[in-house]
Amino acid sequence: MNYKTLAPLLSDIRGCQICADALPHGIRPVVQVSTRAKILLVGQAPGRKVHETGIPFNDPSGDRLRDWLGVDRDAFYDAEKFNIVPMGFCYPGTGKSGDLPPRKECALAWRHKLMAEMKNVELTIIIGQYAMAWHLGSGGRKTVTETVQNWKEYWPSKIVLPHPSPRNNIWLKKNEWFDAEILPLLKARVHQLL
Repeated sequence: MNYKTLAPLLSDIRGCQICADALPHGIRPVVQVSTRAKILLVGQAPGRKVHETGIPFNDPSGDRLRDWLGVDRDAFYDAEKFNIVPMGFCYPGTGKSGDLPPRKECALAWRHKLMAEMKNVELTIIIGQYAMAWHLGSGGRKTVTETVQNWKEYWPSKIVLPHPSPRNNIWLKKNEWFDAEILPLLKARVHQLL
């Protein structure tokens, strides 16, 4: 289907049933999109708490992410300022070592259509390996850490971040350069675009 405006596309996404049988907690697409936003935030997939509320990054990871960006909740949840488009729109459930990966069907069905509508994006913030693989392709490094370390290759239109989850506290402690080198520039760029 060819979409002439964003509203019918979002309506179809919110009514999507493509992987309903594979989602143990049911369907609840979580996405925030506007044609005007200059910042695109790309994550993996909603977690359990986000699934329950339907609000993206409405958890401790989101608190840390907003701090990294230097924005409050009002700015973050303003679709005219931030597009929030995870690789998978619904909570995939839990595996042995955390949440399962995002469902591939979601990106295949919807990603190109949504990206075509977001013509004003000037900064794409990429979080995690699945988002990195899609948005950087062969331009990414082997690991998220290596890609984050080589952030200047993608700057100022893209930046890769480690996941802001409290589970990554050890990574953040081992990589203090991230806080000192990247976050001040990221905050400045976000404020410039807002």
